[in-house]
Amino acid sequence: MSNTSIDDQEMPLIAHLTELRKRLLRCVVAILLLFGGLFYFSQQIYALVAAPLRAYLPEGATMIATGVASPFLTPFKLTMMVALFLSMPVILHQIWSFIAPGLYKHEKRVAVPLLISSIFLFYGGMAFAYFVVFPIMFGFFASVTPEGVAMMTDIGQYLDFVLTLFFAFGVAFEIPVATFLLIWVGIVDVATLRKSRPYVVVGCFVVGMVLTPPDVFSQALLAVPMWILFEAGLLCGSMVKKREEEFRGDADGSEPDPGDQPPVSRP
Repeated sequence: MSNTSIDDQEMPLIAHLTELRKRLLRCVVAILLLFGGLFYFSQQIYALVAAPLRAYLPEGATMIATGVASPFLTPFKLTMMVALFLSMPVILHQIWSFIAPGLYKHEKRVAVPLLISSIFLFYGGMAFAYFVVFPIMFGFFASVTPEGVAMMTDIGQYLDFVLTLFFAFGVAFEIPVATFLLIWVGIVDVATLRKSRPYVVVGCFVVGMVLTPPDVFSQALLAVPMWILFEAGLLCGSMVKKREEEFRGDADGSEPDPGDQPPVSRP
């Protein structure tokens, strides 16, 4: 094998790795810039996140810090996570810029709305948890506190708890995107998902039972939106799949569009 052929094989890989490194550095810089701007307000940010719990603490009760460094490390950790969540549009844009050159034109038309909707759905899930689920959940916990027990939550444990729920609800609200991708890629068809609707409804209530207090209202408050989001993803997936089938039917008797091709990799 000649040296020229070896270079032709190695150069594209090196170029891809260099591009990936550049995109990753931009993501890290975006997170660090946001973190630097938010760190001065770390105490206020933690007070805002802790507001749903503090509203249900008994009069005169406060949150506590059991660790020596917890008063500093807990707001530090929260600010870093907030910077990560806020930089998600930048991170997803860098991911999109990396993979977009290898996509067909019709794939790009679907991927862009999918990318934008996934960002808003994730933020919507976090907002739903903060404004709807947290007040109900912490109100329930405060109401079942045994007599003679003071409700004084550690700030580190509270942060871990709410971050888990924020992430869980954010991912749960990505159900339409996941459903759409399953249909679009061809892993399952629309008919199979429609037949599986009873199992999906049961699964939504099981997730609601795990993530919310043990009362029917709280479980339904999460399960019903998840079910509605599944139906939305099923509807969008069936519409796009039907449109693609019509497009393929029209394209069978015509010349392929040279513009609907990914660019050729340069050596």
